[in-house]
Amino acid sequence: MTLRKINVLILVLLAIAFFIIVHRNILSLHDFLREENPETVPGGVIHFESDLTDERKAEVRRTGEEIPVVITAAEERLGAVVAAMNSVYRNSKANVVFNIVTLNDSVDHLRTWLSKSDLNDIKHKIITFEPTILRGKIPSDPQKAETIKPLTFARYYMPMYLPDSEKAIYLDDDVIVQGDIQELFDTNLKSGHAAAFSDDCDSTSSKGIVRGAGNQNNYIGFLDFKKDAIKKLGMRANTCSFNPGVIVANLTEWKLQNITKQLELWMELNVKEDIYSKTLAESVTTPPMLIVFYKHHSNIDPMWHIRHLAKGAGNRYSRQFVKAAKLLHWNGHYKPWGRASSFSDVWDKWYVPDPTGKFHPIRRHTEEK
Repeated sequence: MTLRKINVLILVLLAIAFFIIVHRNILSLHDFLREENPETVPGGVIHFESDLTDERKAEVRRTGEEIPVVITAAEERLGAVVAAMNSVYRNSKANVVFNIVTLNDSVDHLRTWLSKSDLNDIKHKIITFEPTILRGKIPSDPQKAETIKPLTFARYYMPMYLPDSEKAIYLDDDVIVQGDIQELFDTNLKSGHAAAFSDDCDSTSSKGIVRGAGNQNNYIGFLDFKKDAIKKLGMRANTCSFNPGVIVANLTEWKLQNITKQLELWMELNVKEDIYSKTLAESVTTPPMLIVFYKHHSNIDPMWHIRHLAKGAGNRYSRQFVKAAKLLHWNGHYKPWGRASSFSDVWDKWYVPDPTGKFHPIRRHTEEK
């Protein structure tokens, strides 16, 4: 090979190396700009988190269709979110992307927890929820407003946070996933249905209904059927309700049917006419969904939403049954990071300690002292 050819080859190699370096720098700049200039959407701001390093990508090797999972993160419950995400991620090889909706004052704490723990390999973006979007849609009475948590309404706005996704999963933070989330994502939604839920009357979850709690598995437990606005809908009061703590959503249909706007209209009407039941379920998030999705939703496999794990009710389940469940939901007042809850040891398995030391499961903190 002549000296001239060798020089040309060296120049070509140098040019290739130069373009690789430039390309990587452009990608790094892109990530930096996305973090420094978060995207504002109605009701919130999306903070794009940096991609994994090349070394971490090689280790994780998660490919295929992305599975968007939406979950909320309240400051006082960050430990719950972390445990739920950890259980989802470790029990699946799917390409899961977490969309974590939180309030602005929790962003730094959440970022630190995710970056300085075993969760630093998950794909995620943090979305700050803007409570002003709820103005006129929740009671302004200070006494009532104190009991309403803005983040519980984040599920209403999923299409805003995932504008390019056709399908998504929403999870409450007080869940543990023991199955492969791909299976839940693959839930078949009937034509024209914007969402799938687990009915409260299915044989598995109805075991855990607490005696004396009222008709919390029927519509009458959530809505005031004496109100004209409810009467006019012609809904049957004994219709089985559903729990929106786990949702498989067809976001294309959600947008086509303008589901978010429909939910907001019922929220506004409740502020004026108080149409939700006060005596039984005491829920502000579920009633609008029960109205909008009345007899117009698909069903989730009951084993993908086992609830009523509060102390007492949860004891109705055997250890073998809980182990076989695909998803466990500690709905109700008693949480597995609190002092009294059934099967809290299952939750412990997935909890990742807070590197800042701010969050402690209450019972553990008590026991350690």
